[in-house]
Amino acid sequence: MSSLSLVTVIGAVPLVGAAVVAALPEGLVARAKHIALAVSVLTLGLVVVMALQFDKNGPQFQFTEQHHWIEQFGVSYAVGVDGIALVLIALAAALTPVCILAAWHDVPEVGRREQNYFALILVLETFMVGVFAATDVFLFYVFFEAMLIPVYFLIGSFGAEQRQYAAVKFLLYSLAGGLIMLVAVIALYFAGPGGPDGFLLSNLTGLHMGVGAERLMFLGFFFAFAVKAPMFPVHTWLPDAAAEAPPPVAVLLVGVLDKVGTFGMIRFCLPLFPDAAKWATPTVIVLALISIIYGALLAIGQTDIMRLIAYTSISHFGFIVMGIFAMTSPGQSGSTLYMVNHGFSTAALFLVAAMLVKRRGSRRIPDFGGWQRVTPLIAGVFLVAGLSGLALPGLSSFVSEFLVLVGTFARYPAAGVIGTLGIILAAIYILLMYQRMMTGPKPESATTIKDLTTREAWVVAPILVAIIGLGVFPNLVLHVVNPAVKSTMTVVGVTDPAPKVAPAAEGTSK
Repeated sequence: MSSLSLVTVIGAVPLVGAAVVAALPEGLVARAKHIALAVSVLTLGLVVVMALQFDKNGPQFQFTEQHHWIEQFGVSYAVGVDGIALVLIALAAALTPVCILAAWHDVPEVGRREQNYFALILVLETFMVGVFAATDVFLFYVFFEAMLIPVYFLIGSFGAEQRQYAAVKFLLYSLAGGLIMLVAVIALYFAGPGGPDGFLLSNLTGLHMGVGAERLMFLGFFFAFAVKAPMFPVHTWLPDAAAEAPPPVAVLLVGVLDKVGTFGMIRFCLPLFPDAAKWATPTVIVLALISIIYGALLAIGQTDIMRLIAYTSISHFGFIVMGIFAMTSPGQSGSTLYMVNHGFSTAALFLVAAMLVKRRGSRRIPDFGGWQRVTPLIAGVFLVAGLSGLALPGLSSFVSEFLVLVGTFARYPAAGVIGTLGIILAAIYILLMYQRMMTGPKPESATTIKDLTTREAWVVAPILVAIIGLGVFPNLVLHVVNPAVKSTMTVVGVTDPAPKVAPAAEGTSK
């Protein structure tokens, strides 16, 4: 038995906050969003405390806690964080208050409906913390599936015109992946030592199992994570869900929840099934490259701004998966950093696009034009977010994308060359979008439209700080995740390729 850890407290705070928000009496319902914002800020403060106490030179998993849950089946409540889980929990905690503030007027009527909206966001935050912190495979699966519930209702009840279709499609794809993964989870338990701690990640790592069984279990886990990521060809739910969801929900969906897929590949697919992962690597690299190019090409052809941003994420996730399965330190460190940077850049794009859509009353890119003369501050934020998305040097995504490509080049030069085409395509879809929406003469019909409001400035300011700060100081994340990456590579049994050009001998001329 373990004492209550800070991770459990961080997960419990938004859940308690959600219960308070949902149970507010009629006289206090107008305070629902204020309480939700305060709870999310408190959660962020606790995550900052945990980050400051995290020892990057200490044990891999810290702030651990374990209690037997379903002892007969070997299930434990076991949580802990390594560097990778820490930065992703921090991403979720940072984006949640931003999204609550952005959602301030999403529900026009004050009452039970508004209470439910903000309570569901807080419940979702609890599940996001739990899925990244779980060190018991079955507990991870529980959080993995539980996240579907608040997202389904947030999209289906509060989304746009096609919300029901998008919510059901999201649910069916996710359930299909989750059910296949459940079969693999049960098979993994019977392949392991069993007992009351039979699902602990530490007890299942390094198992010796048959080649066929290992490959089948790897495929079960990988399929679920590929759906969540999302990767080609199981990606089609994302554009519908992201376009029809309320923009703050789309931010949490694409910016944080989809990272569970790529996080799961690092946390479970590689350490639990190292030989199968090596066997599947060529196919996974090909699928990642298809995602990079395919997602970018579809983004170029979009006229709906929300769907365009969603398709760019399919391309970006291709980079993340490619870096993970390149099986190099720069590739995996870059992929983890990419998860964080993509979360912030995509959040900025979705939220600023929502501000523009609300003012124009349309999501169609051709309905804009000349808006940098109408809303210059919003246009400036939109440009910075877009430049981060195309990996401009000095902004956050550049370092992560560079590390992914360097790590891929080291082992798979051809894949690295093809992957660089994604950078060129990213420049095309971002700059074309900005040109069509922002440049040109000032539209006469938009003369009375206001620029960035004070609340909107508070929404975008912390995201811009993160985009610029992580672009200048990427080691804030890299120093934390590198030990976890090193541990993963040791478990998998791979090392970085030796340099092809030997260093000059001491004393020789260059």
